[in-house]
Amino acid sequence: MPELIAPTIRLHSAWLEARAEWGPGLHEDGFGLGPSDEVDSPDGFAAWVALRADESGLKAVESGRGCTYRWIVEGDRVHGGIALRHGFNDYVLQFGHIGYGIRPSSRRRGLATWALGQMLDEARVLGLEKVLIVCEADNVASTKTIELNGGMLEGIRDTDSGAVRRYWIKI
Repeated sequence: MPELIAPTIRLHSAWLEARAEWGPGLHEDGFGLGPSDEVDSPDGFAAWVALRADESGLKAVESGRGCTYRWIVEGDRVHGGIALRHGFNDYVLQFGHIGYGIRPSSRRRGLATWALGQMLDEARVLGLEKVLIVCEADNVASTKTIELNGGMLEGIRDTDSGAVRRYWIKI
């Protein structure tokens, strides 16, 4: 059975394995990986995990600017990550409240649909009435995932990085 867990240093090697499967880049949405994050060494990874925990902490939640990060795992295998961004700021309006990514070998199992449903429950606990989710316009898998969780298409917009679909889900 899959579960959502907070990022942990215990799964460093499993997380690196998942990241390696994606290949180079920052496209593993849901992990909160930034261009300057050093995650290969144990110390760098521990510092990065601590920052993700700080963003999920009470102060961040109360400010409405935090982000809840969860990893999608089964046993010691990291299948992907999902992030719930709190509040309404420019970043959320551009990229959405929720971002997720599933490693290629774990796709087509319903993990993203399941994880999104779980994060909608967390959004409810935070008091959000609706969430925005954005995906690339040609990402059929994400489109299905969002729609299966009640996403209503606002429209398709052109951005600097290509066309995106914008969905709203009422909580």
